[in-house]
Parts: sequence; structure tokens; C-alpha cells
Amino acid sequence: MTPNIGVSCNVEEVLYGGLWTELAAMVPMTYVRAVARAGGRPLLLAPTPADMADPGPLLDLVDGVVITGGADLAAEAYGAAAHPETSPAIAGRDAFELALVNEASDRDMPCLGICRGMQIVNVAHGGTLEQHLPDRLEHDIHRGPGGDFADHHVDVEPDSLAAVAAGDTRVAVRSYHHQGVERVGDRLRVTARAEGDETVEAVEDPTRRFMLGVLWHPEEDETDRLIAAFVRECRAARAAGR
Repeated sequence: MTPNIGVSCNVEEVLYGGLWTELAAMVPMTYVRAVARAGGRPLLLAPTPADMADPGPLLDLVDGVVITGGADLAAEAYGAAAHPETSPAIAGRDAFELALVNEASDRDMPCLGICRGMQIVNVAHGGTLEQHLPDRLEHDIHRGPGGDFADHHVDVEPDSLAAVAAGDTRVAVRSYHHQGVERVGDRLRVTARAEGDETVEAVEDPTRRFMLGVLWHPEEDETDRLIAAFVRECRAARAAGR
């Protein structure tokens, strides 16, 4: 039984044939391959006005949803003024992904937020973001040089969904981000922190079957267990008719 996994799209300008740019809905193939490798069928979810207003019919088609990484969430979404280092946001994507998380929570549908996706999960639950971690950190372990992913470790709470999904309480991760959690959202529990600087690395809602956000990029590691655990939960939800 192959579960259908909704994967939210980036919305950004892309170059076509070296000739012109156009606004496009797209997903890096690392997400697609990771979901497929874990036994899921990835279905790309792009924002439309109808689905932003009511994502219910769209989520009727899937057994779980992945909120992907990408550009910064607009500071206005959590009542803040934009930091100078916060990138311009695509309002349609923000609204769409916040609606997806809220609807998934209402349905108790499995939902996994990755990097920006974790930040979406936090803001959807009423939390706020720290907009530029280097303002606080003496050594920024969360971004590699020249746009490369950084490698570091996170410490995971042993009795958490994050630990079960990741398969350990100390996990080597790959990351690339400059924002993080400031105020934790309602009902969410912090279940992982970066080794060394204590940056929040995972949040989850213990009242839901699988509502988890991680700040790292599990799709970048072919040996990572987290996406496989998420797909297993989606398969169980499909078998249960939920």
C-alpha cells in the first residue's frame, strides 16, 4: 500500500533555457527521491487561491504532507518587522503552507516540516521566529561557506517523536538556514537542540499522531531514517482510513 505524500512547492523565479525567467512552482529532487526511497508516492502541492482559502479538498488526495525548505517566511506572518537579512517572501506560499499545517493538525494528518517547514509549523501554532541567528551566535554552525550545507550534531529528547523518527538521541545532521524558533508555538514541545549553541532544532505536537518540524535537512542524507518513519506513519494512516 503506497501512501500519497503531498510535498509543498517552492515558488520562485527560475531561468528557462538560459533565455528568460518565470515564476515557477518547483521542488528540489532531493525531496522527491527521499519520499520515493522511503516507499511513498510524492505529489507536488502548488499554491492556488482556492487551496489557500480551503486546503481541505487538496489534502483529501494525500495521506500526509511535507512542508519543504526555501526562502524566509515573511515576518508579518508572526507580527514582526523584517530584519535586514530576511529575504523577500512569496506571500502566496506563506499563506498556503500555513493553511496546510493548520488543516493537517485539525485532521490529525501526519505532517513533517523541514527547515523553513519547521518554522511554518511553529508560526502556524502561534509561535515566532528569530530572524538572524548570527546576531546571537559567536560561531554559526548552521550554514556552510559558499552556499554549502553545514554538518553538525543535534541532541534529541529520548522520549520524543523526533528521537523515534531519527532513530537516536544524538544525530549528525546537514543544515542551511539563518533563522530559527524564538517563541515556541502553542501545544508544541521542543525536542531537539543544536549541540553547542542550544538552537531549537525540532518541535512537535504531542497531541497529534505525527506533527513534527526539524530544522535540519533529512532529505540530503540517504541514510537518514526520519523521512522513512514519516512515510510509515502515512502508510498506517492510509490503512486506518484516516
